[in-house]
Amino acid sequence: MSYELRSARYLAADILRQAVAPGDRVVDATMGNGHDTLFLCQLVGEKGRVYAFDVQEKAVESTKKRLEEAGVLSRAALFCLGHEQMAEKVKEPVSAVVFNLGWLPGGDHTVTTHWETTEKAVESALSLLKPLGVLVICAYPGHAEGDRERSALTAFLSALAPQRFNVLHQKFLNAGPGAPECFAVQKQ
Repeated sequence: MSYELRSARYLAADILRQAVAPGDRVVDATMGNGHDTLFLCQLVGEKGRVYAFDVQEKAVESTKKRLEEAGVLSRAALFCLGHEQMAEKVKEPVSAVVFNLGWLPGGDHTVTTHWETTEKAVESALSLLKPLGVLVICAYPGHAEGDRERSALTAFLSALAPQRFNVLHQKFLNAGPGAPECFAVQKQ
């Protein structure tokens, strides 16, 4: 067996595979086209629950269709709301929260995540995590808001108390500007 060092998204998936078990409660804070939501639905199994958020109706519709086709829609609660509102809808501890910052793939690039709402969402995610739960964030610099958001996220996560959280930041040094970066936080 061999291991291939791949992108930030692959690292995020590896972490989630290890952190999420059947029956768990998890959050997809930025459902996009539903790939992570589907992946999480598969990880939590029939008795688990995935809470998924996106501000764009197109994302919710695409995700719903993807989950229906896979036969796992009953495992998810889909919300056409910003991720900064997750604490209003998720009232139980979760094993994992995943974010993909930026814009909807194939969508309008003027509609993007912003640090002002992402910061509130990350704070909510950290408070919802159960002990040993993980927060995984893929950030996409390379455009003005993405650069700003990644920079603010780096500063925010760097300031977390090491007695309460372990924080990892992975980026490929030779991938060039704009390459996705992965942040992983585990609650102690």
